[in-house]
Amino acid sequence: MGQRSKRKKTTDAERKQLFDLYMRRHDRVNNWDLVDLGALYVVGIYLLDHPRDVLYKLARSKNIWERRTAIVSTGQLIKRGETDDTFKIAEMLLKDKEDLIHKGTGWMLRAAGDVDRKKLISFLDKHAATMPRTCLRYALEHFDKKQRAHYMELKHR
Repeated sequence: MGQRSKRKKTTDAERKQLFDLYMRRHDRVNNWDLVDLGALYVVGIYLLDHPRDVLYKLARSKNIWERRTAIVSTGQLIKRGETDDTFKIAEMLLKDKEDLIHKGTGWMLRAAGDVDRKKLISFLDKHAATMPRTCLRYALEHFDKKQRAHYMELKHR
């Protein structure tokens, strides 16, 4: 589905069908790999030109794979230079108990920071001290050693 969705020849109608199928059968999406391939390409590409309310609904889900879909789907938005949804959903997921949510959130924060470093710094200034360690480490991967040390130190206070 992901491969088909990202083809340039795929029509909007076909992308909608793929998106609808993915969402309708999300109960079959039961591991991080399926989420990352489907969310990034099927959901993310479709939502480039459609309302994103579904991401916020998924972020509030009790299902780990739906929550991971919410944050990973923003990867396509980031590629287009849009980071607002990533930061909003990341904030919603900061208290999540699941490590796979922390990893996905940190990954998307890092990617969003590559597009808008000021927004990532602002986010980290506000949340670094209380963020899950895994999420923080992933988000800091593209920072220099001194910046990483600064934010990791906030985590220890």
